[in-house]
Amino acid sequence: MVNSTTERRPGRRPGAPATREAILEAAREAFVASGYRAATIRGIAQAAGVDPALVMHFFGNKEGLFAEAMRPPFEPAAVLSAALATDPAAAGTAIARTFLEAWESSAQRRTLLGLVRSAVSEESAAMMLREGLLAGVERSLNELGADRPALRASLISSQLIGVAMARYMVRARGAAEATPAELAAAIGPTLQRYINGPLFEGGTA
Repeated sequence: MVNSTTERRPGRRPGAPATREAILEAAREAFVASGYRAATIRGIAQAAGVDPALVMHFFGNKEGLFAEAMRPPFEPAAVLSAALATDPAAAGTAIARTFLEAWESSAQRRTLLGLVRSAVSEESAAMMLREGLLAGVERSLNELGADRPALRASLISSQLIGVAMARYMVRARGAAEATPAELAAAIGPTLQRYINGPLFEGGTA
């Protein structure tokens, strides 16, 4: 007779947190290597050593798994708010430094690479960038009282993602050889103008 105190819950098994993390790790590898569309639940489950049904149990569907596995390692809106509170005139450089430091971490770079690569061809990934990154920055800029917050947020993201692609994906010689501090100092003033400076020549903020 099975003791009710030791009876297992359906769909679960001992070590569930470790199993869940193994699935997330396998998913990150798959999404980085293949992108969202080509990665499969079955392949991810096989790499994690679990049944595909367990993947669905934890994450619901492929989109839910992607959202959890490829969650950005930092919140740009929080970084922006903190930078503005600390030193508004240096917020652009502070954001650039935080962003580049995240990419320098091999684990975080893997997540960011997978997210950017997938966003190029998959709407779910693009939506994560829009809602998880852009929307928060836009809200922060709106709270700051900046004009055209949506445009400013888009310009900030385009600058950061462009530098990341040049340095970490294309490996353009100049961007790849510069230190993160040098890149942050180089693009910081541009980001600062996007945050609270005039967007157009002769215009006002």
